[in-house]
Amino acid sequence: MTSTRTHAAPLSPPGWAGVGTCVLREIQPIPPWRPPFHALLLATAGHGTMEIDFSAQICRPGTLLWVRPGQALRLGSNGLAASVVTFDSRLAGDHWPDQPESPSLWQLAGEDEDAVISEFAQLAVDCERHRAGPLAADLLRHQLTVLLLRIALLTRPVAVHGAEARTFARFRRRLESGHPRSRRVEDYAEEMGCSVRTLTRASLAVTGRTAKQVVDDRVALEARRLLACTPMSVAEVGRDLGFPEPTNFGRFFHREVGMSPGQFRGEAGANHHTGIPEQRRPPD
Repeated sequence: MTSTRTHAAPLSPPGWAGVGTCVLREIQPIPPWRPPFHALLLATAGHGTMEIDFSAQICRPGTLLWVRPGQALRLGSNGLAASVVTFDSRLAGDHWPDQPESPSLWQLAGEDEDAVISEFAQLAVDCERHRAGPLAADLLRHQLTVLLLRIALLTRPVAVHGAEARTFARFRRRLESGHPRSRRVEDYAEEMGCSVRTLTRASLAVTGRTAKQVVDDRVALEARRLLACTPMSVAEVGRDLGFPEPTNFGRFFHREVGMSPGQFRGEAGANHHTGIPEQRRPPD
C-alpha cells in the first residue's frame, strides 16, 4: 500500500481569539515560508539554527525569535525543540513597529527567561482549555499583551527622536506599502511633502545608507522573499516589483544580491511542489 505524505503548515496559525500556540519537536527542514502572522519561537532544547529573511540565527535553550508577517522563515534540520506563540497583526500593540530594523532575537537568562517561559506555558494551557467566549478571548489577548510587554522590557525598540528619525520612520512606513509601485525616492518625497535631500539626510542619519539605497534594499528583500517562497517565475517576480523587462530585473537583482535570480532560488532551497511545507512530528 502506498503511503500518503501529509502536509501541514509548520506553525499553527492564530486561533479563534487571534492567538495560538504549538510545539516544534526535533525540527525537520522545510523550504522557506512566509507566515502571514506574527510568530514567537522560544527554543527549549537542543542547538541549531533558524533563518529569518535569509539570515541564520544560532539558537540554543532560551533563544527567543520574533518572526513578523511576511518575513521568510526557514527551519533547518537540527535537534532544536521550540515552543511557539502565534498571533494576528492587530494584537501586536504599539510597542513594536513592524519594521525590519526592529529587534528579532534575544538570548534569555535568569528571571527574564523564567518569566517568558511561564507566559508561554500559561498561554498554551489556556489556549487548550478555552475554545470560545468573550471572556476567554479577553484572557488570551491579555496574556499575549503581558508577554509582549515583558519582551519589550528586555530590549526596548530604539526610540524615535529628532526630526530626522521621525522623517525616516514616516519614509519606512510608506516604503513598506509603496515599494511594489515605485523605486523612485522622488515619489516618496512628493508624498511626504519634503525634498529628496531631506529623505537622504534622514536615511543616512538613521541607517548610514542613502534613501535610494534603502529603497533598493527593500525591493531586493522582497524579490528574495518571492523567489524563495512562491512559485512565481523570475519574470513574474520582476513585474510584481515594477520591472517590465526581465533583463532589467536580472541586472538589478545581481547588483543588489550578487547572483542571478535563478541561482538565488536554487541556493535558497525553494520547493513549490505542494505549496505547503511539511512538518513532521514524532509521536508523543
